[in-house]
Amino acid sequence: MTEKKTVNVVRKSTGEILLAGARWCDGWFCKLRGLQFRRRLKPGEGLILVHPKEGVQSTSIHMFFVFFPIAAVWIDSQGRVTSAQLAKPWRPYYASPTPARYVLETAPDFLDQVSVGDEVEFV
Repeated sequence: MTEKKTVNVVRKSTGEILLAGARWCDGWFCKLRGLQFRRRLKPGEGLILVHPKEGVQSTSIHMFFVFFPIAAVWIDSQGRVTSAQLAKPWRPYYASPTPARYVLETAPDFLDQVSVGDEVEFV
């Protein structure tokens, strides 16, 4: 069994840890599964969907079989937040209006911590 990689999501300007121990999800199956079929997130839990290159369509998400709302935060290769949205259960499509490489999925209250244009890094 392979070890699950986790990273901290850190605000570049201050070094503040915004989310500790987010799961790094760069494998095909991990991205396919995402948060589907889960009943809830544990406090402080998050998932970072990692894509090989930036895009709009390639980083879009759906909420089929996700039974709770989440914060969906798109981040480009430079670490800039391109979009931050509340994604609701059973909706067919969410995407950043501009290309992104990463999608952070976590609890809805995370939306109070970030805005479009903020810069983050994964450590």
